[in-house]
Amino acid sequence: MSDNIQKVTVLSKTTWTPNLFSFTVSRPDSFKFTAGQFVRLGVNPSQLKYYKQLSAVADTDDDDEDLNETLDEDIFRAYSIVSSPFDEVLEFFSIVIPDGAFTSQLQHLEVGDELLLNTMPFGFLTLARYQKPLPKDLWLLATGTGLAPFLSMLQDLKTWEDYEHIILAYSARSTEELAYIDKIESLQEDFGSLVDNPAKLIFIPIVTREAVEGTLTERLPKLLLDGTLQERAGIALDIDSTHVMLCGNPDMVEDTKEMLKSLGLVMNRRGEGNIAVENYW
Repeated sequence: MSDNIQKVTVLSKTTWTPNLFSFTVSRPDSFKFTAGQFVRLGVNPSQLKYYKQLSAVADTDDDDEDLNETLDEDIFRAYSIVSSPFDEVLEFFSIVIPDGAFTSQLQHLEVGDELLLNTMPFGFLTLARYQKPLPKDLWLLATGTGLAPFLSMLQDLKTWEDYEHIILAYSARSTEELAYIDKIESLQEDFGSLVDNPAKLIFIPIVTREAVEGTLTERLPKLLLDGTLQERAGIALDIDSTHVMLCGNPDMVEDTKEMLKSLGLVMNRRGEGNIAVENYW
């Protein structure tokens, strides 16, 4: 096992929908990361309690042995961190992909299971990348589990100190899939209240496959193009004062990025520019 790989223990699990869940794991003492970064998590399905219990009650035959051999391998995938860089535990937000080699196994997690953590953090979806324009309005645009890095940022006091407005637009297919709503609604009090002159958080939930009174229902690119999102936020997109971060479904990220560019905003390169995206998908 690599020196960067450490075992971590599952401490809790929250099931949001049949296809969405969150979980926390123990945090190695030496592990550090910046809000917005991701790590590589590993699972060996044969070591999960779920499969050990199946093996205990199953008859032993050649098929069972072949299955156990298939499951006995370490599988790694990239996961953004939900928790604050200062939390004592690490939290992750996952979707279940039925045929996915990783998430189809990870959905069986139970408290006490062990996972593998590559302790080298990755990614540049961090607020430190913005040098120009200077921070004023921060737009965080997420779909699904792409919410994770933004929750981490919003639990870092420096985010609240540096900006005047933070607009979090979070899109899901249904209201059921809008996870972490209670947490989002408490962020201003829990974190903004701890600094002088904190940013004002403007939360805009979006549901694309249900008609919900008072809730936006179109995709993010369209909402930006026709100005509906800016109108709901009460904040304009300005090349001289706007930082925009995108994370989530690759199609959303690509389409929204191009839409923002058509509105005059530019990609952030070498510290300058408005738009930053996460590309680990």
